[in-house]
Amino acid sequence: MTETTASTWVDAEKADLLDALGKHRYLFMYTAQGLTDEQAALTPTASELSIGSLIKHTTSMERGWIAFIRSGGDAMAEAAGDWWANHHFLEGDTIAGLVAAYQEVAAETTALVESLPDLNVSHPLPEAPWFEPGTAWSARRVLVHLVAETAQHAGHADIIRETIDGQKSMG
Repeated sequence: MTETTASTWVDAEKADLLDALGKHRYLFMYTAQGLTDEQAALTPTASELSIGSLIKHTTSMERGWIAFIRSGGDAMAEAAGDWWANHHFLEGDTIAGLVAAYQEVAAETTALVESLPDLNVSHPLPEAPWFEPGTAWSARRVLVHLVAETAQHAGHADIIRETIDGQKSMG
């Protein structure tokens, strides 16, 4: 019988969370494959967001949460950057550049998670109407949130892509 140590359990938990995040990242990036910059900027649904702007937003959001895990709420807002610019495909943006930036942040998240001794490090959430005052989140809770956000945005991107040219990430 194999003895399970606390360290083994923590490593397995990190691996499971990173695996779930990785699967949703793959589906998300699949929606961008083969798009031109013009297609990546299209908003063919009722949403104001394009596949390119969803990638920008998700990159910014993840960058902010990485900063939160490292240093708390004040670092989060600074790392996330300009909200409006991170929700729009701007002149000069390219799908290749946006995908590369997303992959860079994904690698940074993975390295950070792997370096944590455990997932219990926590910080108070910044003041915002969508956070209950006085609430703190652990790195574990942040990772669960990143999985959910990435999955949500992957689904949104999939609908946009299917509207553009019929390609679907699943089915």
